[in-house]
Amino acid sequence: MTAVDVVGPVVGTLRPISLDELVERAELLTRLDRKYMLPVTDLPFVVGGLDEDVQVLETAGQRQFGYRSVYFDTPGMDGYLGAARRRRRRFKLRIRTYMDSGQHFFEVKTRGPRGTTVKQRIPYEGELGRLGHEARAYADEMLGAAGIDARRFRFVPTLTTRYRRTTLFLPNSGSRVTVDTDLTWVLPDGTELRTPERSIVETKAGRAGSSADRLLWSLKHRPCPVSKYGTGLAALRPELPANRWLPVLRRHFPTAPALNGSPA
Repeated sequence: MTAVDVVGPVVGTLRPISLDELVERAELLTRLDRKYMLPVTDLPFVVGGLDEDVQVLETAGQRQFGYRSVYFDTPGMDGYLGAARRRRRRFKLRIRTYMDSGQHFFEVKTRGPRGTTVKQRIPYEGELGRLGHEARAYADEMLGAAGIDARRFRFVPTLTTRYRRTTLFLPNSGSRVTVDTDLTWVLPDGTELRTPERSIVETKAGRAGSSADRLLWSLKHRPCPVSKYGTGLAALRPELPANRWLPVLRRHFPTAPALNGSPA
């Protein structure tokens, strides 16, 4: 059974919300994210157990959307190591593509007060395999504002992720839930890792959590330090330090090169 078979019938019964309304009511570019990795077969229990007034993002009749992100880091992997070593001043840079619309955005993610995630972005035009002048200047500005002097850094593409996303809105708390399936990670050399039987559910809410978090906890799912960028690189590149993500790798990526001791 595919993720579409599992997710489609459940979200098909929900009331729709447009992108404009979702952005207006729950933009949440500064938020506390909690991530859960679980079997796709558990998704009907999660989505079906949410508040009765939950809504699903719908655009042009579609409720699942393709995403692609090209991540950039320094040759010395400063961004990755900042996350792996839990440094306060850490960052992620990526060009995100919304596959259904063809829109591209350059995004800078940093850490805000009390563990919140701050995401800032601008429209992107240009080659996806390199940062154009405007994107590079924006990265330097946003990282500098977060206390990271990136002017000495050189950024190169390090990982591409692909997945399909369903976005849910919980009106009572003004929070969002994203459900990502068909997860794929690809290194610049073409080495690929897929986890079709797994999904990543992410709640984006205030510090106290949302009803979605409480539902997941009741179903024995706990937040875990899964990062598409960090966990993907840790799984594919055994030479990188991966202690932070080892529990996730052992449970959800049993065939990953990092666990088998062989190069990707």
